[in-house]
Amino acid sequence: MLYKLIYYFHADVSWLNVFRYITFRTILATLCSLVLLFVFGNWMIQRLRLMQVGQHIREDGPSSHKGKAGTPTMGGCLVLPVVIASTLLWAEISNIYVWLLVFVIFSFGAIGFIDDYLKVARKNSKGLTARSKFGLQVLVGVAVGIILHYTPGFDSRLNVPFLKTITPDLGWGYVLLAAFVIVGASNAVNLTDGLDGLAMGPIVIAFTCYLVFSYLAGHSRIANYLQIPYVSGTGEIAIICGAVLGAGLGFLWYNSYPAELFMGDVGSLPLGAALGAIGVMTKQEIVLIVVGGIFVVEALSVIIQVTYFRATGGKRIFKMAPIHHHFELLGWPESKVTVRFWIIAIILALLSMSTLKLR
Repeated sequence: MLYKLIYYFHADVSWLNVFRYITFRTILATLCSLVLLFVFGNWMIQRLRLMQVGQHIREDGPSSHKGKAGTPTMGGCLVLPVVIASTLLWAEISNIYVWLLVFVIFSFGAIGFIDDYLKVARKNSKGLTARSKFGLQVLVGVAVGIILHYTPGFDSRLNVPFLKTITPDLGWGYVLLAAFVIVGASNAVNLTDGLDGLAMGPIVIAFTCYLVFSYLAGHSRIANYLQIPYVSGTGEIAIICGAVLGAGLGFLWYNSYPAELFMGDVGSLPLGAALGAIGVMTKQEIVLIVVGGIFVVEALSVIIQVTYFRATGGKRIFKMAPIHHHFELLGWPESKVTVRFWIIAIILALLSMSTLKLR
């Protein structure tokens, strides 16, 4: 929006021509988000404290978490507007992928907001029921899948890394795949958000990775050279990734140990959903398993724990799930768990980037 206004004068001021480049606008979106987070961060923390929007700590959690009770939560109410504002300022607003991602962020943000609000407003409330929460997520995921199915230039073939000749056409099955990836990523990120900075660190790393993927997928010559699917228009997604990168770094300023602010479901659900949606739009759905390996392991640890618990009548594999709590109960300090998970996330991101040359 803003870039269009500035670029309008490029014929009179030649250096304004730089605004047509996605790379330049991605940098601007990143810096814009970062600055906005710093400007409004302390204000948001104070407002949440005045409204007594504090974090609820589960009774069966590690004892070291008891001191976190009352820490302002629902920080996603700051992150999401910043991401959307930066996106609309610097992205091409006629791009279908931009608006689809704004829709995903807004919709999953609304689901997370209702869930968080019910937990805060009603004492002893667990928020939305699992059925309601999951049902709404699936509804949005399927809607996005259907829209993509009818988007010109977007096909329903599945890209398989390392097997460039195998691209099965899933047809309408791709709609279900898209919904599965979006909903799965959303909940996986949500489960990871249990320690100070634990979720946001890998989120920043993953979105940085997909910033590169989206730019390459939207550039016909580079995509052809690397033998990855070319999807016209996905280059603009890099700007959204940049906006999340900047907002994420700004949020970590307040969310790093000891946290002054938590994301809440209003932050983790939409960011996870956006990551999944970007994976689908750039035709890098399978690579998302590697890029978001931390999130995948966290989700699997919960599934394995619950399944084993029910099958054995009360026995557990992990001391506590999600798995980050398992390491805490083994005696690892919270900050050590977080930093080690960040290191693993960086390694996984580098591995995923290597797939660009191994086709």
